Amino acid sequence: MYLAFGKRFLDLLLAGTALLVLWPVMALVAVALWVGLGGKVLFRQQRPGLHGKPFAFYKFRTMTEARDLHGTLLPDAQRLTPLGKFLRKTSLDELPQLLNVLKGDMSLVGPRPLLMEYLPLYSPEQARRHLVRPGITGWAQVNGRNLLRWEEKFAYDVWYVDHVSFRVDLRILGRTIRHLLNPRGISAPGTATMERFTGSANQSSL
Repeated sequence: MYLAFGKRFLDLLLAGTALLVLWPVMALVAVALWVGLGGKVLFRQQRPGLHGKPFAFYKFRTMTEARDLHGTLLPDAQRLTPLGKFLRKTSLDELPQLLNVLKGDMSLVGPRPLLMEYLPLYSPEQARRHLVRPGITGWAQVNGRNLLRWEEKFAYDVWYVDHVSFRVDLRILGRTIRHLLNPRGISAPGTATMERFTGSANQSSL
C-alpha cells in the first residue's frame, strides 16, 4: 500500500514544500552559474528510471565543457569548478531533481539513477535496483556514498528494494539531513567524482 500510494503522496508533499522554501536558493545558484559558466545552468542527461525506462535527469552544472585538442572532454578533476565543488559538497547541485520528483520520474528516496550505459552491465540481482523509482537520496548514500565500492552500493540498493517502507524512508531522510550537516563520501578516493562502473563478476549482500 505504501509503495503504491503513500510513497508518492510523501514525495509530492515534501518535494513541493522543499521547492517553495528553497526556490530563492535555487535562483541564487542559477544566477551564479549563469555568470560563472557563461549561461549554462542545468546539466540534463538521460538516466534509467523505474524498470529502466529513460527520463530526463536534472542537476545544476558543476563542470565546464573544456576539451583537449582532439575534442575529448578533459578529466572531471580539470573541469570541476570551485563553485561546482561547493555545490557538490553541500548537495545543492541536486536541487533541480525536486522537479523530477514532482514529475514522477524520481522519488525522494531510492537508488540513485546512474548512466544508461550501465544497464547491460548489471547482474540480474543488481538490476533489481530498478524495481522502484530512483531517488535523490538512498540507503547507499547514507551508508558511505562514493566511499563504497560499486558492488556495495548495489547491495544497499537491492536491500532497499526489499525493505522499502514509510519507516525506512523516514530513517533515510533523517540520516540524509545529518549527512548534509557533516558531508563525507562526496568523491571516491583518488577521483573528483566516482570511477566508472565496468561490470563485476561478484555481488555482495547486506
